[in-house]
Amino acid sequence: MLSPASFDTHLRVMILFVATGFIVLEYGLSRLAHHDGHDLKESAASFAVWIGHGALRALEAGLLAVPFALAYQYRLFDFDTFSPLGLGALFLLTEFAYYWYHRASHRIRWLWATHAVHHSSTRMNLTAAVRLGWTGTISGHFLFFLPLAFLGFHPIAIVGMLTINLAYQFFTHTELSPRLGPLEWVLNTPAHHRVHHASNTACLDRNYGGVLIVFDRLFGTFAEAPKDEPLRYGLVGVKPSLNPLKIAFGEWARMGRDLGNAGSWRERVRAVLAPPGPPIRPKTVAEKPRTAPTPFIIQGE
Repeated sequence: MLSPASFDTHLRVMILFVATGFIVLEYGLSRLAHHDGHDLKESAASFAVWIGHGALRALEAGLLAVPFALAYQYRLFDFDTFSPLGLGALFLLTEFAYYWYHRASHRIRWLWATHAVHHSSTRMNLTAAVRLGWTGTISGHFLFFLPLAFLGFHPIAIVGMLTINLAYQFFTHTELSPRLGPLEWVLNTPAHHRVHHASNTACLDRNYGGVLIVFDRLFGTFAEAPKDEPLRYGLVGVKPSLNPLKIAFGEWARMGRDLGNAGSWRERVRAVLAPPGPPIRPKTVAEKPRTAPTPFIIQGE
């Protein structure tokens, strides 16, 4: 039987080939439609980031196998994921966990430092889907899914369902898809995910769902695209880069600068745990205004 780490690796190799084929297909369709949806240099940068993510993912999967195995060893229940009921429960709970992981990744900077990589592309196409952070384990993303193993879902089943969830999301990263009618009420469609990636003020921190959009509607984070302005993509207040290392570690570097510029413990905590925002500027010591010297008068005797 495959270990969770080996299963994860096999799945990702298969996804690599399938995703590459669809990216090439999307590029060809964009050219035929005269749609300026790809920038080859930016797409190449996304591929480079993806390669780095994949290389580190093998190590990451091995490390995470331990806490998931321990959580499953002390599980509360035994869910049969080969039954329709067990499979449905795993799907909904994985989606629920993903929603809160995704929402937290936008509202807590320590998590955003990894997730910002995914939002750094200025084009919305399938290559943006594979622009994934390298430091997910450091940020602690796995903690949102660990309770699933403790509840009684086998780690391999969790990996499989999460992979299916992310594979679906791959196809939401495109501008070529029209709106999908009644499905827009239930599913996270390309139209909804374009809003999520947009840097327009009205679109920030919206539409966190993976496969479903129902939790966004339930918890008040759903938004439609603004009708009076085109969608813009990329990070707010950050100059785009084509350097894979700057893309992967840029937000960590900005966080480090904010920690260095922080003038109090409150500012240090804010630099790490508060939502992303304007940089912390170093405080300058205000000079006292210079005044003319008081004249010293020597009185004669």
